[in-house]
Amino acid sequence: MKKPDPNHPIKVAIADDHALFRAGVKTALSAKKDVELIAEADNGMQLLNLLKHIEPDVILLDIQMPIMDGISTLPEIRKINPHVKVIILSMHNDHSMISKLMEIGANSYLTKNSDSETIYQAIKTCYEQEFFFNELTNKALLTGLRTRKNEPEHLMDAQLSEKEIRILKLMCEEKTTKEIADIVDISPRTVEAIRDKLKTKTGAKSMAGLEMYAVKKGFVQET
Repeated sequence: MKKPDPNHPIKVAIADDHALFRAGVKTALSAKKDVELIAEADNGMQLLNLLKHIEPDVILLDIQMPIMDGISTLPEIRKINPHVKVIILSMHNDHSMISKLMEIGANSYLTKNSDSETIYQAIKTCYEQEFFFNELTNKALLTGLRTRKNEPEHLMDAQLSEKEIRILKLMCEEKTTKEIADIVDISPRTVEAIRDKLKTKTGAKSMAGLEMYAVKKGFVQET
């Protein structure tokens, strides 16, 4: 698991057409020694041009921007840098939109009225553990699952061991890798190996896919 190093802070870029919002985020993050805002853009096209010259660890990406919005920008970010973590920012909490964005590569989704500490925690958690799940993303994923019950199944029917099922449930409960390791009494590295094995066995491409698989199999209850 990656850990932020104050000597090598998490590099963050933000794309948002509201200068005041960018300034607020910049001010909030400037107080954190393990995070550094390295670039700002006011639309997706400008961000993509910046990504030819910089390599942020995390991108804060607004959905609604002129010239090129966040929905169009996200797949292009993935082509340039498949490993960068992308946190979507929006004024809206549309479950179907959140579900769609998580499936095409977003690592988290925050409303723009989130407080600065939540944004900071999302940046740290995405950097360390790939995803930052919150009540909004969990409900959206479940809503997306319900609306696609009649669509073709993309996940495989896997035979999981009791340990794998237990770890999958804990992941869906938003436990960190270390917390899961302590609960199951295995090393964090083993937890990560089992997570990767679960993705391979189920055909899930992300933690979001694993969560959907867990719901479909009844390991996690829809709320």
